[in-house]
Amino acid sequence: MQKEIELAVSPDLILDEAAILRMGAKKIGVAASRIGGIHIRKRSIDGRSRQVVYRLRVIFYIDESPTPFTYTSNLKKVKDAKPVIIIGAGPAGLFAAYRCLERGFKPIVLERGKAVQDRRRDLARINREGVVNPESNYCFGEGGAGTYSDGKLYTRSDKRGDVQKVLSIFVEHGADEDILVNARPHIGTNKLPHIIQLMRERIVEQGGEVHFDAKVIDILTSGGQATGVKLADGSTVNANNIIVATGHSARDIFYLFRDKGWLLEAKPFALGVRIEHPQYIVDSAQYHCVERHENLPPAYYSLVEQVDGRGVFSFCMCPGGIIAPCATDQEEIVVNGWSPSKRNNPHANSGTVTQINLEDIPAAINNPFALLEFQQAVEQKAFQAGGGALVAPAQRMVDFVEGRLSNDLPNHSYKPGTKSVELKEVLPDFVHKALQGALPRFGKKMKGYYTNEAILVGVESRTSSPLRIPRDKDSLQHPQVAGLYPCAEGAGYAGGIVSAAIDGMNCIDAIN
Repeated sequence: MQKEIELAVSPDLILDEAAILRMGAKKIGVAASRIGGIHIRKRSIDGRSRQVVYRLRVIFYIDESPTPFTYTSNLKKVKDAKPVIIIGAGPAGLFAAYRCLERGFKPIVLERGKAVQDRRRDLARINREGVVNPESNYCFGEGGAGTYSDGKLYTRSDKRGDVQKVLSIFVEHGADEDILVNARPHIGTNKLPHIIQLMRERIVEQGGEVHFDAKVIDILTSGGQATGVKLADGSTVNANNIIVATGHSARDIFYLFRDKGWLLEAKPFALGVRIEHPQYIVDSAQYHCVERHENLPPAYYSLVEQVDGRGVFSFCMCPGGIIAPCATDQEEIVVNGWSPSKRNNPHANSGTVTQINLEDIPAAINNPFALLEFQQAVEQKAFQAGGGALVAPAQRMVDFVEGRLSNDLPNHSYKPGTKSVELKEVLPDFVHKALQGALPRFGKKMKGYYTNEAILVGVESRTSSPLRIPRDKDSLQHPQVAGLYPCAEGAGYAGGIVSAAIDGMNCIDAIN
């Protein structure tokens, strides 16, 4: 017999399975000797009261042994099967390719950037020299933006598809089984590259293809039907089904659609800064302690506030993390954040942004590219303010709110360096005012948040795509091109690793 119950467990006992077994036996009302084992199904941290506890959903096996977790994909050999072109090897592209193997299609993945290990040299040059390779950076290359920007798997996308399947495929390729249990699953930038590489090798073993340095410069059609793609080297690849999973930063794809007269729409996105605190400040506030318990992970936060009718919110919070330079071209500054699996760096960072709506940019009514051009202009302004080499404009938090230049800047994790700048000279006025109003209010919600020990680094601008590529809600195909499937974050239908992976699989399921 199996019985599932919820337990509140102190950090002192969270690693003591025998103690958890005794607590459960007492709550169920059976002798502990009858418990053959336990399986923790869900684990979260509850810091609402002064005594922080873990909340567990636990299955107790009474008079029987637990069933070990196993997940094995049912993949087909597809070397000679019907081909599907997948543009982009980010989470949407890789999981689309994986789903092809399950359905019996041959995936041909075309990635403009480099293999995951080869990307490392280009990322090192970005951090060391401030030089961006437009085809190989934190956004472009195997695994996409998620590979080297954290590996957070938290999502609210349960209604879009099978979240557990996505997590299980990661586990099958080497991720820790804890991601199946934790309320906020996280792989870590240090571990994700190897997992991505194993997924690619599995795709190739089954007869699929994955090509790097394979930039698509044209999508070929005949009579309104997709027929293939042309690559930058002049070669072509033919297939009647094409998944466009290029990510939110592949601006050239948007211009390709425009040049072909294919429908595009301006889409709201969010823009602001990345804010970094010493991790101990966040731990102290969230865990109500002077020093974090050794069995508690570095704490995170989620904050939201309305300022004159405009929402301001934290985004992609990275405990024990690092601020990364994520520009995809020269002379622009884009920042993001990531954490290693242990989240053991001394800083915590989070995007802090406000929504950019179509009505904020009147030209967006008639020009689908108006928000993209707005986004790009802010990124270029940040580059100019920093003075080059990806040095980012920055300001202490209280100085930002009170409108004064910071005399110096606190220690931080952004490797290319920062320059003290009044960020009101970089940010659009309505964005600056929204952040200026929200930060002191955040400080009232979270003790210690509003402090000059925190640094604001500009700009956080690639929160999502500023355009949407329309698609039919049932067929998932572009309304003007049969067999062309706009997919995931770059097309405006996902946000984050898991939702992108689900959308990639959904697009494959839409192919007849």
